[in-house]
Amino acid sequence: MTHDTPLSPRTLRHHPDVRRRIMTAAQLRTHGVSTAELNEHCRPGGTWQLLLPSVVLLHSGPPTSEERLHGALLYAARESAPGVPTQPTAGDPRRPVYPETMITGLAALTLYGFASTPPLLSLDRVDVLVPRPRRVRTTGYVRVLRVPDLPAPVAVTGLPVAPVPRALADAVAGLTDADEVRRLLTEAVRDGHCEPAAVVHELTRAKLLNRPHVVGAVDSLVAEGRAVAEARLYRMVGEYGLPDPVWNVDLRLPGGPHLGGLDAYWPEQAVAVELETRAPSRDEDATWSRYARKRERLERLGITVVRIGPRKLRECMEQQAAVVRTALMASGDRDPAAYVVVLPR
Repeated sequence: MTHDTPLSPRTLRHHPDVRRRIMTAAQLRTHGVSTAELNEHCRPGGTWQLLLPSVVLLHSGPPTSEERLHGALLYAARESAPGVPTQPTAGDPRRPVYPETMITGLAALTLYGFASTPPLLSLDRVDVLVPRPRRVRTTGYVRVLRVPDLPAPVAVTGLPVAPVPRALADAVAGLTDADEVRRLLTEAVRDGHCEPAAVVHELTRAKLLNRPHVVGAVDSLVAEGRAVAEARLYRMVGEYGLPDPVWNVDLRLPGGPHLGGLDAYWPEQAVAVELETRAPSRDEDATWSRYARKRERLERLGITVVRIGPRKLRECMEQQAAVVRTALMASGDRDPAAYVVVLPR
């Protein structure tokens, strides 16, 4: 056994680097720990314990939430390609500690700070994403999700974590309670973790929109997303000194057809703002065509339409205010717009 072999449970328990408190059997062998010595340490009443197959927790106390997560990743990342055993290492900073492996599902959402998810230690399982060829199975508290294409992970507290929309879809796939699903989806949008369209895309990809309790939650998600976007639009007008528009109106030609609804409209300047929030549609091309036809019809009448997405309002509100201000100032250089009737929506 080499001088690098960590043997003291007391020292390991309080070691600042959790990766020194959890190792695979293969890693321990590189430190000179034989199979017989490993079995002796992991026997009942021993100083170590087997957390997962071939993953050893180098103390005898209950694992912390951090140790459980690192253990799950270490178990899933033991093999980076079929038949080629490799061990995650922090030795090379350019190499991922846990290659092609990431936390997803409820554990990921808790790491992102969701209030509606359980604490990490109370979760019965930790979901991890791995490439489909990876030969690793669900076991213990780890559920392995093998997928053809891994998303780019996000580093959260030093751990590779699936992006919020993907983590939501993986969590929802295992839930049957409609209220629980609704709470997760609405919190994701209300607290700015992601946009509704990204969530709907992942739910569609996971073939979850055929479940009634998920469809109902998506309706709440879209409504929440719209409410958040409208609140940001109100704030943008106030904070950046734009003149007050009329809010949430329908436009019609006098005695003629309905031209469409708008979120904000400045009648004197004939400038409109339309938020890019809409319910999911199976036919996105048809939906886009309807929006394009509406915009073309309004612009033929001399009305400038500014379309703003929720993400732009959240991430670059000042820039969007400048776009609207420019459109308002340019109204004096345009021909007068056609007369339209403005009605509350």
